[in-house]
Amino acid sequence: MMLAYRLVKLIERHSEGLAEGLHEKITTSDKTRDYVNVPAEELTRVVREMYRNLGEWLLGKTEADIESRYTAIGARRAEQNVPLSQVVWTIMLVKENMLEYLGKEDVMERPAEVFGELEILQLLEQFFDRAVYYAALGYERSRAAQVASHERG
Repeated sequence: MMLAYRLVKLIERHSEGLAEGLHEKITTSDKTRDYVNVPAEELTRVVREMYRNLGEWLLGKTEADIESRYTAIGARRAEQNVPLSQVVWTIMLVKENMLEYLGKEDVMERPAEVFGELEILQLLEQFFDRAVYYAALGYERSRAAQVASHERG
């Protein structure tokens, strides 16, 4: 568990650089081209906050907290006309960016620490799986509300 804690703290300490690196990946990827509709400072802020508060998201937040946050993000991206596939890809890029960073860091001291690393990876997988699901749910709800509004109007 000590390694898991150190990995989370490492990510939190480097949240600014991680967010900037991710912003570069998003703005240069063909798979996220409609993110031009998202203000750069908004995107960077959302990602920086997630990285900066990773420990709280993994250990302190409930599924309801994740649902609330990511349905709001999904709805916001729907309003910004970012296709759902790009929203999902971006969440996957957030995770990939973080794992690439951890892969570059030499934080393992003993073989027993592998178990701590596996534990944090399991928590990360669970968090990002739920983030994708709830972002998609928020996106779908927003689109349904737009359609209903259009049909009434």
